Amino acid sequence: MSARRTYRSDVSDARWALIESIFAAWREKRTGPGTAARVHELREIVNAILYVNRTGIPLGVPAARLTALQGRVQDRVRLLRQVGSGRHH
Repeated sequence: MSARRTYRSDVSDARWALIESIFAAWREKRTGPGTAARVHELREIVNAILYVNRTGIPLGVPAARLTALQGRVQDRVRLLRQVGSGRHH
């Protein structure tokens, strides 16, 4: 992965160590026909969710992209809530 700018909203190494196994197990259960190829690292997905949560979505993003992005973000937020409540299995 190429080096990228870090943000204050990025998950810390200590917090990632606490949740990494939960996300890895969640992802491992979702394999097989009909599942998407794994393009992004789980930590980067969490970082993106935290960034959007902290900053919101810029006004310059086209509406069509927002609609597609909104569904994916809502899925990730739902997962984070399940993980936080212990209902991730």
